[in-house]
Amino acid sequence: MRVTPRAGIDAVDGVGEDGILRVRVRATPTDGAANKAVVRIVAAALDWPPSRVSISSGATSRIKRLVVGGGDTGALESLWPGLQTRGE
Repeated sequence: MRVTPRAGIDAVDGVGEDGILRVRVRATPTDGAANKAVVRIVAAALDWPPSRVSISSGATSRIKRLVVGGGDTGALESLWPGLQTRGE
């Protein structure tokens, strides 16, 4: 996933040609606020509780890897076609 902090809106922009999910957040990266916003936004898009989404790597980078617990990749792929998942 590629995150753009300090954006004008909190939104999932979709999947780029590279298979990476694009997310914009209004929060700044200070004190992990942008990371918290990313988790909240992705969880809301999936209609899952935020406790099922976590950042596994890239906490201080714009490129992050998420772990989505308890969900099947089919739900992710149907919501975001072309998304690169762990198995790819």
